[in-house]
Amino acid sequence: MPLSKAQRSHLRKLAHPLKPVVIIGQAGLTENVIAEINVALEHHELIKVRLNAADKAARQKMIDSIIEQTSAEPIQAIGHICALYRRAEKPRIVLPGQA
Repeated sequence: MPLSKAQRSHLRKLAHPLKPVVIIGQAGLTENVIAEINVALEHHELIKVRLNAADKAARQKMIDSIIEQTSAEPIQAIGHICALYRRAEKPRIVLPGQA
């Protein structure tokens, strides 16, 4: 289910004080990194990931690959940091417009 503009805004506000829980290093986007992102999303729902890629195009390619492999929603990407959201089976975050 795609997020509404209000829901994305709410998630951006919640993500602002967070620190990156996964850092993608020189080895790039490996299966282990994807597994770690999946675990973090299951536990936290909303996470930040640090992408250590050389240029903007490479970072965007990594973000697209993460989204495809984890079924996460992109919330925000600024510089080397991106925020991702995936609703858990037992949601911890209540989004605007949800009952």
